[in-house]
Amino acid sequence: MKTENLIRALAADGRLSSLSLVQTLGLWLLPGIAISVAIYAALLGVRPDLSSALRDDPRVFFKIALMLLLAALVLPLTLQLIRPGVSVRGKLSMLMIVPLLMLVAILLELHAFPESEWGSRLLGHNAAVCLVSIPLLGLAPLGVLLTALRNGASSRPGWAGAAAGVLAGAIGATLYATHCPDDSPFFVAVWYSLGIAFVTFIGYLAGRRVLRW
Repeated sequence: MKTENLIRALAADGRLSSLSLVQTLGLWLLPGIAISVAIYAALLGVRPDLSSALRDDPRVFFKIALMLLLAALVLPLTLQLIRPGVSVRGKLSMLMIVPLLMLVAILLELHAFPESEWGSRLLGHNAAVCLVSIPLLGLAPLGVLLTALRNGASSRPGWAGAAAGVLAGAIGATLYATHCPDDSPFFVAVWYSLGIAFVTFIGYLAGRRVLRW
């Protein structure tokens, strides 16, 4: 059978394979998240003032909710990319919600604080910790995601791996956000994005290798 015909046949069977893949993904992802939570509890932990910060500073809730939203939006994209011959334009368009919300938060921060404070808010106090913690917390979810996604038949294995990397990075960033005392959207936009980008790059490289068929 020619490759093009095989891809069409697999795409026609998409609903069945998608259901099976969702079930497999769920079974694998839970222990991956559990490993990340264990690492988080051992090395970082919840910031002491999280309850009051969530109540008093909307930026704290925003950064946690934004990372959760990113994970929720990239999950269906990942499932689409693991199926051959399926368009992902709609799912990619939905992802634009995240940077748009981030842009609104940045504009509000620019309006709320004088220019003299912008640099210190961008640098924060924990940039190095952020750059290490998000990839560290994302590695276990990335590993289990790639293992589960091997049950699919992606014609774009690198991009499927990258999507898994964004999802894993968003999981790691969500956990880290409950520890991080740097709440400025400037800080989140730069350092959280870099941490997630690193996991995404690892996912892309790994996906090209392990998701080929």
